Amino acid sequence: MSARRTGPASRLIVAGTRGRGDRCASMTETLSPALPDDIETLVDRLLEAADRRDLTLATAESCTGGLIASVLTDVEGRSHVFERGYVVYTNDAKADELAVPLRLIDRHGAVSEPVARAMAEGALRASGASLAVAATGFAGRAGADDEPGRVHFALAAIGAPTRHEEHHFGDIGRGPARLECLRVALRLLDQAVTNR
Repeated sequence: MSARRTGPASRLIVAGTRGRGDRCASMTETLSPALPDDIETLVDRLLEAADRRDLTLATAESCTGGLIASVLTDVEGRSHVFERGYVVYTNDAKADELAVPLRLIDRHGAVSEPVARAMAEGALRASGASLAVAATGFAGRAGADDEPGRVHFALAAIGAPTRHEEHHFGDIGRGPARLECLRVALRLLDQAVTNR
């Protein structure tokens, strides 16, 4: 049986006696009460696999506002797997931090496949990590012509082609949409780590 220390935003967790179903042994410290079980399990599996393979992770986030990075640094004993994260909410931030060309954003829009790919590839180059995931989209209602819940994801990895996925979560609200984004981003990272 193992126990984890408590803090102001956490509670003592003893493996096998959590009371929240079959939660994984290494849970997020701060966000655990707010995260669904499947996300906890995915975070644990991803970080354990990346650690075992000596891989590091980076994030490039727009609509998720740093949530992916927060989860990846919230498991005690595994946060060294995370190299760095970029929260690039504005077009200028995407250009300044990740070298996403503004002409690319002007041509395709910030919420597009080309921009998601450029964000992931920029984060990979800038961070020196083994893999980088990017998310850009509309977590909630945006402009009149914008589709709430439309998000583009990209996964860049050293020595592999960049992957892209587009998801349409619908107008489910900012919080639920961000949780869905978290699921997709973690799954993309997990699949990439597992396949290396």
